[in-house]
Amino acid sequence: MYDKVPTNLNFVEREVQTEQFWKEHDIFGKSIKAREGAPVFTFYDGPPTANGKPHIGHIITRAVKDLIPRYKTMKGYKVLRKAGWDTHGLPVELEVEKSLGLDGKPQIEDYGVEPFIAKCKESVWTYEKEWRAMSDRVGFWADMDHPYVTYHNEYIESEWWALKQIWDKGLLYKGHKVVPYCPRCGTALSSHEVAQGYKDVKETSVIAKFKVEGKDNEYFLAWTTTPWTLPSNVALTVNADETYARVKYQDYVAIMAEALLDTILGEGNYEVLETMKGKELEYMRYEPLFSFLENDPKAFIVTCDPYVTLTDGTGVVHSAGAFGEDDARVCNAYNVPFRQYVDDSGNMTKETGPFAGLFVKDADPKVIEYMEQDGSLFAAIPFEHNYPFCWRCDTPLIYYARSTWFIKMTALRDNLVRNNRTINWYPDNIKEGRFGNFLENVIDWGLSRERYWGTPLPI
Repeated sequence: MYDKVPTNLNFVEREVQTEQFWKEHDIFGKSIKAREGAPVFTFYDGPPTANGKPHIGHIITRAVKDLIPRYKTMKGYKVLRKAGWDTHGLPVELEVEKSLGLDGKPQIEDYGVEPFIAKCKESVWTYEKEWRAMSDRVGFWADMDHPYVTYHNEYIESEWWALKQIWDKGLLYKGHKVVPYCPRCGTALSSHEVAQGYKDVKETSVIAKFKVEGKDNEYFLAWTTTPWTLPSNVALTVNADETYARVKYQDYVAIMAEALLDTILGEGNYEVLETMKGKELEYMRYEPLFSFLENDPKAFIVTCDPYVTLTDGTGVVHSAGAFGEDDARVCNAYNVPFRQYVDDSGNMTKETGPFAGLFVKDADPKVIEYMEQDGSLFAAIPFEHNYPFCWRCDTPLIYYARSTWFIKMTALRDNLVRNNRTINWYPDNIKEGRFGNFLENVIDWGLSRERYWGTPLPI
């Protein structure tokens, strides 16, 4: 029989006493010294950011991570446990901007990048005491007196060493990544920042008539919710597995998804000439939408991708690789030329003819008006949707390709998948489920950022 736990036992007080006993007698240190000569197991803590207060989620991860070093210690290993601090990144910059009363990159540059960096270094230690106290209280053992710190030069040099190995293997390259971008602040926003600024807005989508090359009076009907991107059009995208139709409509021939004919053209208003799968349209050519645009033999083709659905529009999507993640992925796969006729201030460039100099959202009605006059507009359709605005300056965000350095993870996909299958996962459904699916669909890793508080790229 076990004795009952006394009802007057104060567990909180007992935890404090145990914590104090461990400190006074260096129990953590002794647990390592007691394993001198034993096989070594090294644990590097996935580092928290010290400029934010710890919360319940951190307590859970601290407790779970602590299980592994303790288990390995009990199995007879000498377990070295290295704490760390993640010091770089946008959250720190935003905290420092707020404290200095700054608003975006231009004001940081006016303040001075070097003194701004010095403030960032100070900021990351704001809550170190709270982190230490929380870690001690939950019984998390790690060497917090000699941590690795991501802004220390020796750590940065280790990242440079790794990048050099990646470069030597031919896995580092420069390309473009489409990001949510604030043209006023001149920077991309994280998903957390984007989530802070959504508003319901009324805008106008368009269905445009793209003339089939070599045909006198035949057009693809393609849909877009961003008319300002049409001057940067380089491809049209269809779903290879869906059925499309060539139909006689009014005085011309139109090509679009068969399932949407009644919705777009009106029941009884057209005559079906033939049907085909989207795959049969692949690589068909069409003419640039606007006469002032330069033609390109590698652009203005029909591409195929499953992301095109028949829930909206015409089943034919206008693609501009500079202004959408799916667009960029498809255009890259088909090696379509890159056209970005919007500058980094969000204004239309000289290549856009009558729209040059206009802010993208101001260009929308002008583009629609121009299309109406030159006959390339099939329909302008008002709609309301939830759109992201910059939480700092209230400027509409645009999805915009920025020059980015990538690690070619797709080249490593087969190795990643093969190695994952040698690992015992708990629960085992993660192996071929969440993590397995992630590896099967791995994309190249865009690792560069256009900010100041981070590891400098040694390229």
